Amino acid sequence: MTTLSLDREYKVIIITPDIVPDADEFDFWGRIFLLKEEITIGEFEQGADRHLLRFSYEQCPFELHFEHYGDNIWIAPTGVESQNLLEKLTYYLNAS
Repeated sequence: MTTLSLDREYKVIIITPDIVPDADEFDFWGRIFLLKEEITIGEFEQGADRHLLRFSYEQCPFELHFEHYGDNIWIAPTGVESQNLLEKLTYYLNAS
């Protein structure tokens, strides 16, 4: 089971999946993870050691990040309005 925890100090949602996706599977994994009614998925960017998938929730932008070498996955807000929705997004993703 994937667990989510809100890190209020760093203003991110830390995601701990049961099975961490391989770097080349992150885009697919992220799209499935974010396949929710209130989320709109945007563009995917792939780097050498970090990937990100942009999405919006309640018309506010967020980024789903994956850092390959540490197998770290987290959601970061993009802007103040998005920061204010972090707790609500954490609850929404946990509930669905």
